Amino acid sequence: MSFGDDRGEAHAAPRYPHELYVEQVGHGPPLLILHGFTGSTAEWDEVAPLLMPHATLLKVDLLGHGRSPAPAELDAYRMEQAVTDLLALLDRYQLERVALLGYSMGGRVALHLAAAAPERITALILASASPGLADPQERAARRASDEALAERIEQQGLAWFVDYWASIPLFASQAWLPPATKAALRTRRMRGTAHGYAQSLRGMGTGHQRSLWQELPRLTMPTLLITGALDQKFVALNTQMAEALPNVAHVRIAEAGHTVHLEQPQAFCEVVVRFLDQGRNKNH
Repeated sequence: MSFGDDRGEAHAAPRYPHELYVEQVGHGPPLLILHGFTGSTAEWDEVAPLLMPHATLLKVDLLGHGRSPAPAELDAYRMEQAVTDLLALLDRYQLERVALLGYSMGGRVALHLAAAAPERITALILASASPGLADPQERAARRASDEALAERIEQQGLAWFVDYWASIPLFASQAWLPPATKAALRTRRMRGTAHGYAQSLRGMGTGHQRSLWQELPRLTMPTLLITGALDQKFVALNTQMAEALPNVAHVRIAEAGHTVHLEQPQAFCEVVVRFLDQGRNKNH
């Protein structure tokens, strides 16, 4: 069996699952949480205390991030392998079904997991996420730019990349974060490795994943899309997504950009908890 994107590009089939680093905290029904690129379980430090009374959080470090492994081989970082790893994790914890929350890159992973195993997902929460690029030329251009950045990460090192990444326009609204929050964010990013970040870009960057736009209409689980109102690109993307998803709400949080959960943690958690509670009440 082989996996590929919709251009017919073959990737190796997923192999044995990798054992990912997990932190389990809180009380209530399980909520699997996936961080963004350069993130880790620590990315949720500001919001976890607000969510823990309402759910048992399974915070995961994706491959090449945090305390999970950073293997040498590129195939370990493919999106299909990430899905295999996460399904194995659910089996290890004996969880037949979970709610799923993913931010940015973690949101793209969450979408792939929901598309591969919809029967395992009770509810889907996507923050600042996308289904990928539908246009083959756009994907090719993105792959080229990701490869160029991956090479620079390996050549110039982790500190250079962390400072560069913090400066890109996507994160402009982080300028208003409290200094302590910005310092903690940089410290967390520095716990990764240049190799892990570079391979993650090559393996599951937006240009490398297959587009899921055509699969959105069959994702019937309750879905919540969250965007920061200042993040105009992802507000527009998620508006399009909401038109394709059959059971969806799209919430824009004021005075927040792409890292909505860091910039407005209280508002973010209120929206998430309300959505989860509504779904549970419908099932009773």
